[in-house]
Amino acid sequence: MTMPTRPTPPSNASAEESVAKPAAQAGRPGEAHWHDVLLDGTRVLIRPIHKEDAELEREFIELLSARSKRLRFLGSIGSPSDTLIRQLTDIDFRREAAFAALLAREGAKHLIGVSRFSLGADGKSCECAVTVADEWQHKGLGTLLMRHLIEVARERGVHEMASIDAADNTEMQELAEFLGFTRHTDPQDPHQVIHSLRL
Repeated sequence: MTMPTRPTPPSNASAEESVAKPAAQAGRPGEAHWHDVLLDGTRVLIRPIHKEDAELEREFIELLSARSKRLRFLGSIGSPSDTLIRQLTDIDFRREAAFAALLAREGAKHLIGVSRFSLGADGKSCECAVTVADEWQHKGLGTLLMRHLIEVARERGVHEMASIDAADNTEMQELAEFLGFTRHTDPQDPHQVIHSLRL
């Protein structure tokens, strides 16, 4: 799974952190939420994804550029199937976490970014992904989504987080590097890399 979004440069990190404090979280994983501010001043709500978000998720995927879709799904994809939408929105919070970045605009809410992880069989490692709508890249949203995802993974006792990405996904390479991930070639596919982070 992939993370097609450019990171917030380290020189901007302190400015972002000063306006992106997490809100108080409830005890259940599905109740965590944050009110954050992007680098351009836009306010977003980051909260768990639920089944009721199916149409928001579908619209989000359909509006991604062909490149962003390829990087996210490691292959070509047109309109997402109902099965895929169910997989992405009907979350088992015992083994998964999935967060949506939502923006209110013209009386409607829009999904502009998502992050997620799924626990491995050992319960101590997870595979993660983050995707940001093309229009909202380069504004620090990918960094925010990943930081919240890492925070939740640590709270659940996860020891290692990994992402499988296209080797030409330079945006993910920069984001992963900024967040402290290591990078190596996928032994099963030379066109892919694996980014790993010890938590």
